[in-house]
Parts: sequence; structure tokens; C-alpha cells
Amino acid sequence: MVKFALFGAGRIGALHAANIAASHPRANLAYVFDTNSVAAKSTAARYNAKVASSVEAVLGDPGVDAVLIASSTNTHVDLITASARAGKAILCEKPIDLDIDRVERCKSDIAGSGVPLQLAFNRRYDPSHRAVREAVRAGEIGALEMLVITSRDPGLPPVAYLEVSGGIFRDMTIHDFDMARFILGDDRIEDVFATGSVMVEKQLHRLGDVDTAMVAMRATSGALVHINNSRRAVYGYDQRIEAFGADGMVQSGNLRASTLTRSGATATDAREPLLNFFMERYRQAYLDELTDFIDVVDGKRQPAVGFEDGRCALILANAACESLRSGRSVRVRYD
Repeated sequence: MVKFALFGAGRIGALHAANIAASHPRANLAYVFDTNSVAAKSTAARYNAKVASSVEAVLGDPGVDAVLIASSTNTHVDLITASARAGKAILCEKPIDLDIDRVERCKSDIAGSGVPLQLAFNRRYDPSHRAVREAVRAGEIGALEMLVITSRDPGLPPVAYLEVSGGIFRDMTIHDFDMARFILGDDRIEDVFATGSVMVEKQLHRLGDVDTAMVAMRATSGALVHINNSRRAVYGYDQRIEAFGADGMVQSGNLRASTLTRSGATATDAREPLLNFFMERYRQAYLDELTDFIDVVDGKRQPAVGFEDGRCALILANAACESLRSGRSVRVRYD
């Protein structure tokens, strides 16, 4: 039984709390900490956990095996560093930070700690997305020539969230950058071109952000990657991947509440709506991610998604931001 402390009791923290305490037989939620004491008390009471008085109180308890960091992005680096120094295994939500310099300092500060750290790029654990990667790796489609990733949210978050999100590429597309790296494997992305528009929320103009974006990337092999994003898809949470190669194509499609179709006088083969958002679409992926991390804590494997994956995804997001500003393709530097 792995004893967890949860940092952050907001929307994503509540999801992780439920998975740890109510959905996984090898996990126990020992503590909840949040600067919002009402949220911390509510989550802790729901799952019979303790409300921690401070981060130090959590990290000073030798009974805590691991921490799950689901607090605001600006707290991640400090919590990662403190947890690593305390010898606690770490599962941290993306991104590590919005500032690559802070990420680099964090990497240096925790080097040699020997503490396992896993980044929560949960989409890697989606069975259909993983099947695309496995098909590509197995050579089922021959040499990969094009990878197309569609990722569209059902609705725009509040403007207050957008103001601190770091922009669409660091907040939303960062999952797609990681997915591209996951499927490409050792084939490294070397050029990024991004363009975008404000089509949904006019206040994004003053933030220098966009809500509708396309990113074109080229890997070392010559394989091309296309990512398209929108903050608003009226038909639901749109998540699709297509890998095209010399010998064929594989696709990962959307999920629906059921496979029911209807035909009548006004339509044929009408299907159920898409699942509403990421908590439904990736429900199983979150559970599989947790299982994988518990195996890491138990010493059965190394983290499948490590610090370097988070660092590289942010580097690609920064390249996309630079490209959007300049209107030019950006050569990616990883060093």
C-alpha cells in the first residue's frame, strides 16, 4: 500500500484524490494540503484523509511514500524540489513550470536525489493512443511520414484562468507536443512553425494569446507533424490521432458514451455525442497512469514519463510561442 500526500484540491486534485482513495487497491490517501483550506477539508473528509497544516508537515512524516502535485503551476518547482530532498516519490501534473529557466534550475537542484519523478502526461496511457504508438514502433505502417493530432476542448476556460495559463501552447498544446514525441520515439522534432487566431474570446488579444491554433513540425527523419487546437468544439471533446506511413495508416478516434446509432426520417447513422471533457475521456488513462506510478514507487520499473519529457514538451511549446510572435519557423534547441 503506497501512502500518498496530495498537494492541491482543485478540479484535477479532486480527480486524483478519488483515484487514490476510492479506485485503487494499492493506494491510500494520507494527507491533503491546499492553501484553500475549505477545499482541502472537503476533499480530506470525503476520503477519510488528514488535512495537512503545511507542506513541511507532510514531507516530515516518514509514513508518506509519495506525493501527487496537482496544485497551481507556479508551485510545482518548489514542491518538486522539497519533495525530492525529503525522499518522497513524485507524480506531478504538467507543466513543470512556465519558465524554462526555473525548470533547468529544478533539474539541477534535484539531480542525484535518487527520487523517482513521473510527469502526469496521462494521454500516453490512453489505450487507443498507445496502440498508435505501438503500431508505428512495430513498423505496421512502414516509415512514419505524417502524424496528425487533433485536440479541441468543448469550451473556453474562464478568462481568469487564461490570464495565468501561460498561453495555449504551454497550457493545452503541451499535451500534444508530448504525444508527438511519444509516437515519434527517438525521432527528434527539430523545426516548429505555429500560427493562430482569436476566434472565440476577444479578450485574448490583450493577453497576446490565441484560442485557435495550428502547429507544423518536422522531425529529423523528415516526418511531418501537424497539431490543430481549438478552445471551443460545440460537439464535445475532440481527441484524434492519425499516423500515416509508406504502408498504411492507423488512427485513434473519439470516445462516446455508447456505440448506439439512430436512423430515421431526418438522419441516418446518427451517433451519441462525444464525451464532454478530459475527466471523462481519459478516465481509464488516469487510473493506468496511477498504477504505473505505484509500480515505480514499489521499485518494479522506472518512470515511463520523466522530468526530461516535461522539459522537452515545454521547449517545444516555447518554440511555438516564438514562431507565433515572429511568423517564422523556429529551429528547436534542446541543450
